[in-house]
Amino acid sequence: DEALAHLKEDKKLAKVIAKHPLPDLKRGRNAYSALIRSIVYQQLSGKAAGTILERFLALYGTVPTPEMVLKIPIAKMRSVGLSGQKTDYLRDLSRKFLDGTIEPKKFSKMSDEEIRAHLIAVKGIGVWTADMFLIFFLNRPDVLPTGDLGIQKGFQELFKLKALPSASKMEKLAEAWKPYRTIASWYLWRLKDSNTDGFGR
Repeated sequence: DEALAHLKEDKKLAKVIAKHPLPDLKRGRNAYSALIRSIVYQQLSGKAAGTILERFLALYGTVPTPEMVLKIPIAKMRSVGLSGQKTDYLRDLSRKFLDGTIEPKKFSKMSDEEIRAHLIAVKGIGVWTADMFLIFFLNRPDVLPTGDLGIQKGFQELFKLKALPSASKMEKLAEAWKPYRTIASWYLWRLKDSNTDGFGR
């Protein structure tokens, strides 16, 4: 594989690659449901978030459309365990899908940075969530999520750093990994296994 051959040129990373299985990144099918999941999972344990998500989906009997989410009363959304803030986020996400702010059909022609900008326009979605979406839903090959604690700890361990590195330090250290920083990130997570809050690995 071209990506692995390129990354193995870094002797430190090559040792990590040798100890772990190949990345298992499968492209997602429904951008809207993936982003619903990411919002529900924010700042919650996997088990608690999974229960809330299950109850939320049960309100509709299926994966809802943006129209379905906006039609249901706010109190009913709150009744499944969603906070007022997350309810607001999910409704804003739904509106952004309906008004064309987010158009998944256009993602294939957009750069990573353009997609980030579109996603961050939604309340409750920041750079971290956008990066997870680029990696685990769109499988973009060259994403380095410097805001992720697991990635920061992975860099610290790989390069034997005394403290967690800054974003600029990580960008510099990962320069040689381009254009396959997504795969490199997957291996950094293996070093310091961490939760990707709803996107899964």
